[in-house]
Amino acid sequence: MNPSYRIAVAPSGFKESLSAREAAESIAEGVLRVLPTAELDLVPLVDGGEGTAEALAAATGGRLVPCTATGPLGDPVDSHFALLGDGSAVVEMAAVAGLALVDHDRRDPGATTTYGVGELLRAALDSGARRVLVGCGDSGTSDGGAGALQALGVRLLDGAGRELPRGGAALSRLAVVDPEGLDPRLADTELLVACNPYNVLCGERGVARVFGPQKGATPAQVEELSAALEHWAAALTAAFAPGTDLRAAPGTGASGGLGAGLAALGAHLLPRFEVLLDGLDLTERFAGADLVITGEGALDEQTVRGKIPGEVARRAREAGVPVLALAGTLGPGAGDAGLDAYESIAPGPVPLSHALEHAAGLLADAAERALRTVLVGTRLVSRGRARSARPPYGSSTSPRPGRAPSRPERTGRRARPASPPRS
Repeated sequence: MNPSYRIAVAPSGFKESLSAREAAESIAEGVLRVLPTAELDLVPLVDGGEGTAEALAAATGGRLVPCTATGPLGDPVDSHFALLGDGSAVVEMAAVAGLALVDHDRRDPGATTTYGVGELLRAALDSGARRVLVGCGDSGTSDGGAGALQALGVRLLDGAGRELPRGGAALSRLAVVDPEGLDPRLADTELLVACNPYNVLCGERGVARVFGPQKGATPAQVEELSAALEHWAAALTAAFAPGTDLRAAPGTGASGGLGAGLAALGAHLLPRFEVLLDGLDLTERFAGADLVITGEGALDEQTVRGKIPGEVARRAREAGVPVLALAGTLGPGAGDAGLDAYESIAPGPVPLSHALEHAAGLLADAAERALRTVLVGTRLVSRGRARSARPPYGSSTSPRPGRAPSRPERTGRRARPASPPRS
């Protein structure tokens, strides 16, 4: 009978394919193929991106509120925000301005907008909420939050007094920030932003340079966006927050700079794991497990900079438990996140479209393969411990495999010499 293992399954979602809950269920399926008696603790984790509103609503006895808002390309999209059990609201920016809402052939971070985020904030205020948490992650935008501010009543004008079009590229032409029409209810609202503190708006590690390419920006567009966001930071600081650092303060680059835009309105930028994970008692739950399995779409140099597998690895180390990660892709720096082991879910080269469509099956299969490898290791350790209790190789009671036992020493007569070799 197999021993009963306790395994905590704590993945993030896999962008554009699996929610955190779906990822956890797929991993569990693969584990149970190998260890049908295992005790599983499914802990799907959100980082402010896709699935955050739904997860927090479920955890607090709240509900999702469906609504229609402006999508990242300017078209209406079906979206939602959450009303939590305590009466506060959650606006998930990915639900209205996420990368998954932008077709691959239309990705242009200079043109996409966070306007819909501002519309969701207004809808949350309309519902009576005066404490709103904005989840940042999985964005398809790089407009510094300009669109959200426009939806909340801020006018952005060019040198001729015309309204700027939406999108980050237009910010290079910004001449006037007019806050006169800003929604007055924000003055009485506690606005919190759950964000990755490693993401900053400007500079060499600014969002245009770090995340622009994965949102569709060419090298030339990266530089144009970087300059536009520098200009935006200066104008935003002068209009709303003199003396503050909206260029490089922690979290200002969250969701393509949405963090900076909301910080200018007085929002508090908070490390997302402090806001989203601390109520889950992760360290305690990990301490009761024999193994922790996490996962995300990609493991690379960004993993250690505020991604869920890196945070899971940190908390698993605190609990003294090994952690295994499964990922869609493995990039440079994947081994620097403190993980004990990691593996790609792809069994070989596969087209991206195939990987996205079949992510659930690929993840379950990868979990099965990884667990079989883990069990080989545990059995090898067990055999090594058992062998350490035996006499060593070469002793008279433990002949080395593949070698004939040594002859007992003869006494009383001489041994015959060996026959010469035959030709």
